[in-house]
Amino acid sequence: MTKKERFAFVISYFEQHAPNAETELIYDNPYQLLVAVILSAQCTDKRVNLTTPAIFERYPDVEALSHATFEELFPLIRSISYPNNKTKHLIGMAQMVIDDFNGEIPATVPELIKLPGVGRKTANVITSVVHQQPNMAVDTHVFRVSARIGLTTNAKTPLQTELQLLKYIPKEKVYIAHHWLILHGRYICIARNPKCGECGLRPACKYYQQITKAQ
Repeated sequence: MTKKERFAFVISYFEQHAPNAETELIYDNPYQLLVAVILSAQCTDKRVNLTTPAIFERYPDVEALSHATFEELFPLIRSISYPNNKTKHLIGMAQMVIDDFNGEIPATVPELIKLPGVGRKTANVITSVVHQQPNMAVDTHVFRVSARIGLTTNAKTPLQTELQLLKYIPKEKVYIAHHWLILHGRYICIARNPKCGECGLRPACKYYQQITKAQ
């Protein structure tokens, strides 16, 4: 199976079995999504979703968050991983959005990565989820799943993975392909003991072919 054929198989499978895949973070607007994604770094979406309601109740918009103090915000996110840094990032992000972007959450990757706590992955998530831009966010799930299946070859960094995926995924499908790969990695192609017996991608998966040969 060629690389092109493998991508075609994977895309066709997910279009049939997960046509409405979307983020599991709960949000109502770009501000809430940005807060949730910043909090989600090295933390589960489930934990983030338990934490954000109290934040959004107290700070319903970016203006309100820009006036928060560390002492006020920290108790609301102390259960999240790296709460000290994330508290500082959220306040700094809100202040920069107010001061530099007229209170509007930026809509491009170059602008978003200027914000505290926002790296390329987070910026790609925001622009693909909110605006359906053809940006591929690569987290540990996307990195692992892409390599296992054989969608990427010798990709050593998230950026290398991102560029290889963008080469073969049609632009109009990139925003949803991000969710396909994340959710597949979260529930089927898990890090330890992947559930190959439940996986419909076996005919196209290099990892499955390797373990089958080894048996």
